[in-house]
Amino acid sequence: MKLLLEDYEGIRRWMYRNARPLDLARWRFHFEGGGSAPVLEALSAYQNEDGGFGHALEADAWNPHSTPIQTATAVERLLELEFADNGHPLVEGILKYLDSGADMDGRTWRNVVASNNDYPHAPWWHTSSDSTSRSMYNPTAILAGFILKAAPKDSGLYATGLGIARELTELFLRDPAIEMHPLKCVDTLLHCITWAGLQEHFPYVELHKSFKEQSARLISRDEGNWNGYGCRPSAFIHSPHSPGYAELGGLLHQELDYLLETRNAAGVWELTWSWEGYEREFAVSENWWKAHIVIENLRLLREFGRMAELPGID
Repeated sequence: MKLLLEDYEGIRRWMYRNARPLDLARWRFHFEGGGSAPVLEALSAYQNEDGGFGHALEADAWNPHSTPIQTATAVERLLELEFADNGHPLVEGILKYLDSGADMDGRTWRNVVASNNDYPHAPWWHTSSDSTSRSMYNPTAILAGFILKAAPKDSGLYATGLGIARELTELFLRDPAIEMHPLKCVDTLLHCITWAGLQEHFPYVELHKSFKEQSARLISRDEGNWNGYGCRPSAFIHSPHSPGYAELGGLLHQELDYLLETRNAAGVWELTWSWEGYEREFAVSENWWKAHIVIENLRLLREFGRMAELPGID
């Protein structure tokens, strides 16, 4: 089963009607031969003077102020582009924000900041939340990884990032039984360690093994759990080279069938979550998230050969 050309064209029209400029630029980058410059320009609209990011870049938190979570979202967008210009103003701004020590508790960046409460947001971004996403890995592992990739190696920030990354990886090896969202942050940190060529500075073989084992434990084998917060194979398996694909590739392809079968009447995918309160704002964020999910799902389908050959993208 594959996504057919007429399905793709319907999804493309939906994106042009509904996606915010950032996600439309991402769509063009991945599927229409677009460059990275429009993505960077759209992303810059979410960056504040202090170098951090806000303004609902993370679409479940409408806080306009810089926060670690929204800055980590910007990092994820840059990693998605495989962006390597560490002298770009976007990158320099992020490093400035991280070097300032703002929104840190000791050696970790805060998962939630008090100003979130003043703006529309999902319940898990409220200061009173006890969500499993509230972990020292989220977003500290992402931000520390970005420092290793982007900061000058002779800087104090780089030394700080290296120290934090070592502390997090040592903690993970002592207790790898963490939940899906924190483990995805560890995955990003390992990716950044590899990108920066720093494997010899970490017990990388052991880290890789622990990550693979814990991700295999978390992935739900029951398709009935995939329509909520259950961990799908694609949370950790992104390509045939991903850890765990050799053992769980069949389950991943079952998920690809599931994706192809569960598109809504508009041809895209419904969210598996909602907010309590802020109904008007959530209706806006819902479309932002749907556009993001479209991009992620089509990238996954294409990676595993589950899209028909499309003009201009293969």
